[in-house]
Amino acid sequence: MQTIRITTSQNIDIDYEIGGLGERIVARIIDYALFMLIMILGLIVANMTHTSLNEWSPAAVIMLIIYASLYVFYDLVCEIFMNGQSVGKKVMKIKVISLDGGRPSVSQYLLRWLFRIVDFTISFNFCALICAAVSENNQRLGDIVAGTVLVKTSPRTQIGSIVFMPAPAGYEAVFKEAGQLNDRDIELIHDVINNYVKTGNNVLVYEMADKVKRHLGIAAPAGMNNMIFLQTVIKDYNFISAQMDVL
Repeated sequence: MQTIRITTSQNIDIDYEIGGLGERIVARIIDYALFMLIMILGLIVANMTHTSLNEWSPAAVIMLIIYASLYVFYDLVCEIFMNGQSVGKKVMKIKVISLDGGRPSVSQYLLRWLFRIVDFTISFNFCALICAAVSENNQRLGDIVAGTVLVKTSPRTQIGSIVFMPAPAGYEAVFKEAGQLNDRDIELIHDVINNYVKTGNNVLVYEMADKVKRHLGIAAPAGMNNMIFLQTVIKDYNFISAQMDVL
């Protein structure tokens, strides 16, 4: 299982599972199949309207221009408006993210799209295949230039296991104040962490960590980022609750 650790702008470290070469290929095949379906539907419409595609009639030219435009701009438009995914990527549960952990900017999507000329068109897909196979993070040339990477959208581990994970033997609570929280507070923290893993929204993590610190009147030790802080609070809460149940 190949992963990449990304430090976000809010100083949150998170491990992403990198989308494999096989998943990229299958996603591409699905996208190609979508265009084959569009082409078949176009031929059916042309047949029903008695439009001959062998003749340069205005209707035939318009249909060809529309189809060509859809094919050329498909990936760029999908990734911008579908949060880094095309239809194929969505089916395969992979998406494009920036190397800083956030959503890529339009300029990054544009760079990635422009280098499709090299990755796919000029090299007949060989450049993309070779780069994705040999690069450290399975990046094609467009990803390397744009500073992006393809990762899996499903969490690497189930976040629910963090909430109910028992503390190891000899564990001591880092934040004893966590006992002041209740089950509802822990559920909210869990939801924020789960939301971040799925969407990459680190602002919610930052705000939740700040709120918990102010509510409990505590500060995180040096070097502990917001994600680890929230996970530690959950673990401490579970540990303190278990201790109280024993008593």
